[in-house]
Amino acid sequence: MTELEKYIKNYFGVNDVDLAQISAFFKLTTLKKNDFFLKEGRYCDKLGFLKSGIVREFVSVQDKEVTKWISTSGYFVVDLSSFVFQQTARWNIQALTDCEIYIIDQSDYHKIGHIVKSWQELEKKIIAKCFTVLEDRILSHISLTAEERYNQLFQYNRELFNQVPLQYLASMLGMTPETLSRIRKKAILKTS
Repeated sequence: MTELEKYIKNYFGVNDVDLAQISAFFKLTTLKKNDFFLKEGRYCDKLGFLKSGIVREFVSVQDKEVTKWISTSGYFVVDLSSFVFQQTARWNIQALTDCEIYIIDQSDYHKIGHIVKSWQELEKKIIAKCFTVLEDRILSHISLTAEERYNQLFQYNRELFNQVPLQYLASMLGMTPETLSRIRKKAILKTS
């Protein structure tokens, strides 16, 4: 069973027949470090599921890059509003490491609904999961201090701190690189 199949089965309880039909539409491909999955201003015509590697979703605003999310294995990769509503993408999605991604193009994505009877319900659950992750991020930004956001990310995915440039992590956490460095130094002093 692939990582994609395990994820769909574990989170959404899809039966084996439907799971096989859904996963048949996804093709495993690679992105090299610094390659783009998507560039802002283009149309997002594919949905990806990260098997391995790290990608960053960001936008350029007033001559600086703002990181929305850093995805690791086990996450979907997409500019959802572009993919669903066929509008130009707001987000750049770029590989920070070499990546393996299961990809489904938009036309195949729409074909699933004709083949898998439970697809509409599953699609609702997938989109709801995306919104839940977004709501959790919003809640942490409005209710936690910078230090608490740092600690939460560090506990959840400490490997990122060795693999991702700190300015990207700082941006994703809603703080300056200097603040992240100060918090990180304080956390290191506490553990020594």
